[in-house]
Amino acid sequence: MTDIKAALVTGGTAGIGRATAEVLAATGRRVYVTGRDRAKLDAAERDIPGVVGLQADMADLGDIALVAERLAADGVILDTLVANAGTAETTVFGQTSQADFDRTFDLNVRGLFFTVQGLLGRLSDGASVILIGSIVSIKGMPNLSVYNASKAAVRSFARSWANDLRTRRIRVNTVSPGPVRTPLVEQLQGQDAGKLEAFEAWAADAAPAGRIGQPDDIAHVVRFLASPDSAYVNGIELFVDGGLAQI
Repeated sequence: MTDIKAALVTGGTAGIGRATAEVLAATGRRVYVTGRDRAKLDAAERDIPGVVGLQADMADLGDIALVAERLAADGVILDTLVANAGTAETTVFGQTSQADFDRTFDLNVRGLFFTVQGLLGRLSDGASVILIGSIVSIKGMPNLSVYNASKAAVRSFARSWANDLRTRRIRVNTVSPGPVRTPLVEQLQGQDAGKLEAFEAWAADAAPAGRIGQPDDIAHVVRFLASPDSAYVNGIELFVDGGLAQI
């Protein structure tokens, strides 16, 4: 089978991942998305032309291997890999269990590491690898120390891999969003009346942009890093936060 240029977006069924799948599909790529929920994958395939849904838990090394095997079976060479699958949980220091720690690091760090490593054979020379980080990589947000540390690790991977992959001209960059209105953020804020609205008001006040981010704000930056326009951008952490972490 002839190799087909394509993109893979992990955690691509909601929020930033889904918005990214939409903008990359609009460039004419075949876009593979991973997710754990088959119904959400089916919805992405139905709603976004050019999207292929792969059911996989990106914290599971066996599932990562299956994704690589599917891409090989389809004759796919990736020119873009967006490592977006991740989680965030409130963890109170002094009350955090090993299970709490492992849930975050298994997906955000271990899973991301083995996703990129496991797909090296499906990346074209000159490909763009984009890691989705967070402004917490440089912040000390309270009750999020495990999450903060996991995103600092993501940023460190980009630095190292940009060097490790230089002979293949594969660029590795991190996109670090600030607060973005996604299902994960809504889950973190909980069901208490007014809590989500208060969070959005805080984000709007804290960021010079004057509003909370939207998934498309991040997706459009990912599209830039996936394009030849960013050919000389490598190893960076690009904050997409309305200025919140910059002031």
